Amino acid sequence: MSGEYNRSSANGDEGSPSQENPVSPSAAAAAATTTSAPSTSDGPQTPHTSAPIARPKVVDDVLSSDIGISTLLTRLKQSIASARDFANFLKKRSKLEEEASAGLKALARSQAEGLRRGEGRGETYARQVAEVMRTHERLADHGMQFALSLHQMHEDLSGLAASMERARKEAKHDGLDAEKRAADAEAAMAKAKAKYDGLAEDYDRARTGDTKAGRRIGLKGPKSAEQYEGELQRKLAAADQEYQDRVRAAQQQRRLLVTEQRPRFINMLTEKCRECDAGLALQLQKLAAFNEKLLLGNGLAVSPLPTDGDDNRSNRSLRDIVADIDNEADFHAFVGGHVGKIPARPSEIQYEPHPTLAPKTQRPTIAQQQQPQQPPPPSLTVNTGGPSQSGSTASRYGGGAVHSAASASAYGTGMAFQQQAGQLSSYGQTPSTAAGSGYTPQFSPVQQQQAYNISQQHVPPPNARETGYPTPPYPTSAGEQRGSGYPPPTTTVAGGGSAIALPSQQQARGGGPGAGPVNPVFGVSLEELFARDQTPVPMVVSQCIMAVDHFGLEVEGIYRMSGTSSHVTALREAFTNQPPHTPLDLRHPAAFYHDVNSVATLLKQFFRDLPDPLIPGAAYGTFMQAARLDDPSARRDALHQAINDLPDPHYATLRALVLHLHRVMRFERVNRMGSASLAVCFAPSLMGTHTGSQIADASLQARVLQTILENATAIFDED
Repeated sequence: MSGEYNRSSANGDEGSPSQENPVSPSAAAAAATTTSAPSTSDGPQTPHTSAPIARPKVVDDVLSSDIGISTLLTRLKQSIASARDFANFLKKRSKLEEEASAGLKALARSQAEGLRRGEGRGETYARQVAEVMRTHERLADHGMQFALSLHQMHEDLSGLAASMERARKEAKHDGLDAEKRAADAEAAMAKAKAKYDGLAEDYDRARTGDTKAGRRIGLKGPKSAEQYEGELQRKLAAADQEYQDRVRAAQQQRRLLVTEQRPRFINMLTEKCRECDAGLALQLQKLAAFNEKLLLGNGLAVSPLPTDGDDNRSNRSLRDIVADIDNEADFHAFVGGHVGKIPARPSEIQYEPHPTLAPKTQRPTIAQQQQPQQPPPPSLTVNTGGPSQSGSTASRYGGGAVHSAASASAYGTGMAFQQQAGQLSSYGQTPSTAAGSGYTPQFSPVQQQQAYNISQQHVPPPNARETGYPTPPYPTSAGEQRGSGYPPPTTTVAGGGSAIALPSQQQARGGGPGAGPVNPVFGVSLEELFARDQTPVPMVVSQCIMAVDHFGLEVEGIYRMSGTSSHVTALREAFTNQPPHTPLDLRHPAAFYHDVNSVATLLKQFFRDLPDPLIPGAAYGTFMQAARLDDPSARRDALHQAINDLPDPHYATLRALVLHLHRVMRFERVNRMGSASLAVCFAPSLMGTHTGSQIADASLQARVLQTILENATAIFDED
């Protein structure tokens, strides 16, 4: 649909006069024909070549006069300005159409994806709306093709305007120069004539004996009348000869201008005006044709024309597609699909009085009541070995240590423990410990409340009412966390001596007390991590970047504010003890305790603990030399080359980090973290901490990282 305009046909030679047979501008203009551009296969048909039209006499008079060239130069300038103005319109219209088409296509695809997720209605509604979205995608394709055609028209018209501008400058220089030469020759002739006339008058006065002819004093005294007359006669003869020469030169220059130069430039400028006007008219015709094609294509997409050979189901209009939605059938299909979920009917509804309200002759004994109703003893492991610390919370429980399996289960354990203790005290019974040590803990109401408070202090509350955070759409209970791959956090009540964890907790930690890290991450080189995990970017880096991208871009002072040390330590141990190929998922705020600053601190710790920094020691000198360059462009290019020479794991990790920090910089208005602040925060971690003479490189290190961040998209391709 580009319909490229061909200017070669508009450069016809019909109106160009031959230098061997010069003609007047009017005759050349009368012989010129109106030209037009050829038609294209997919563009509009251009009008046929019109017959020669005789120009009015006033037009010939203007073109053959001294102002003919300047008049045509002004007219060509107007044509060029019109072409550029319309080309600018086509460019803006193309951009608007492209944005609208891209937005429509993205919207249609998003709607289709929503239908496939199954969150909305299904059956006929989903099928027909998907077909409607496909129709919208076809409309978007038509709009995108229209935008491409407009852009091609803009380029063609801009090229035509540039070509006409060059031709105008050339004609202006040569044509006006010819006019100036003729005018200069006539001016020299007029000057010679004035000199000749003055000498003739002086000679006439000297010959008639006029005493007022002027002073006649020479170097040797006053001149006689004869001497003065002879001198004037010689000067008059020389002036007459010069005047005749000037007249002949002016006549020759005028004849050359009128017969050859002026007609040639007049015809050339006339053809350029016609060529520019024809090109502009052609683009206007193409715009009209493309608009018709766009509207026709959209109309056929919405309501196709029926044909005899096509299937009616594949050639339906948008109205027919929407009409096939059957709300009743969809409703019946959805409700009927739940027939297998109907629960079993409960037993007959009967009145069952409480045993305590039954007659005394039928009341069960205390032992009978306790047998079916006594709850199981809580699964606690109490450690009595070792001295308790004075004033510690665990000493209130006899020096034992209690561990819960997960955060939510620990909270429930505290509540259940308090209820069970109350029930046991009411029946006068105490549960035995699981360790079989013979220790029987007795809990007073105050101690029960303290145990409840301790569980609240160490365990995140299970819902948003206690925490102030909205209820997350991710697992919070211990069972759900184990099923989703999250490491179950632990709650410990410290007592004297060592704490004993539950078996489930030991299993989650990946071994017995002597087991080492399951998956060491910190303090391991990038090459070893790449060889082990087969990922160019370490998993801890990608997870921390993802968490900050989701929850930390608008946090003021991100990467400058330190996170809670206990949270950072817990996250560090979680990554270290996580089994391979099952990375810790930080897409949920609860996974990092709703403290995104802890994630940022963990990321900086990872780079700081690398045996060889992210900027390796072997390349440190190259980066420092680049930082010392004063020219920003040279410094950027030198750093770009140094980055390209990095090993693959270092390059991939640096690329991910720099693009992430560049995204952080986009929110500088909110988070107050620009390139300079981020460079100061990350430079020591990325380039290593140095001592001695390299301490002076601190400013250069920050300069290196600041230059990389400011040119992130130029150095790395952001995909």
